[in-house]
Amino acid sequence: MTNSNSKVVPEAREALNKFKYEVASEVGVNLKNGYNGDISSRDAGRIGGNMVRKLIIEAEKNMANK
Repeated sequence: MTNSNSKVVPEAREALNKFKYEVASEVGVNLKNGYNGDISSRDAGRIGGNMVRKLIIEAEKNMANK
């Protein structure tokens, strides 16, 4: 069984982490460096959901340009 947090492209880890902080800032969630296990599930979901939405938009744009 694979870890659901494992990255398909490990080199993208830093970029995804930066992206997470950008999205958190956009939705008004204050993330701190390091452990953020004290944020609410709702806020974590807002961050993750918006990350997925933005990644899908980018993937669709890339597919349309091919």
